[in-house]
Amino acid sequence: MSRSPLIRQATANDLPLLMQLAAATWEPTYGSILAKEQIDYMFEVIYSREALERQMQEGQTFLILEESGKPVGFAAFSVKDEAAKAYKLNKIYLLPQTQGKGYGKALLQAVEQEVKLSGATLLDLNVNRHNPAKGFYERCGYQVHQQEDIPIGPYWMNDYVMRKKL
Repeated sequence: MSRSPLIRQATANDLPLLMQLAAATWEPTYGSILAKEQIDYMFEVIYSREALERQMQEGQTFLILEESGKPVGFAAFSVKDEAAKAYKLNKIYLLPQTQGKGYGKALLQAVEQEVKLSGATLLDLNVNRHNPAKGFYERCGYQVHQQEDIPIGPYWMNDYVMRKKL
């Protein structure tokens, strides 16, 4: 890696870019885990322009990672439980061709740093129980806290909730 990646906060002007990055990462991430119909349904629910606008308005902060000025990934986080000083990593995705460069770790550390500055002592995330990314999160210090089955329309997300003490 010749230059370290730039990580910046996204604005409403970045919505088309977030949609584009999500479109390029969603199917490679879930294609071997979920049926195409479920992927398409959930993508529309989570990554339509209206859905992303609502997520921003409801307090999700989006970070974009750029490699040599080109956006290649993003993450989003929000407050989960203010009293418990817990935040949630809502999403983190990188273009498949950039995986393995340390960008996921850089983006995750940027989120951890941001939430710590906001007073968080815990960061939770959900990962599909069949997603190999679970191993990545474990290597970054996250542990399975509980299992959770979440209905999304007619489908279910069968997740682990993973937690890290900050």
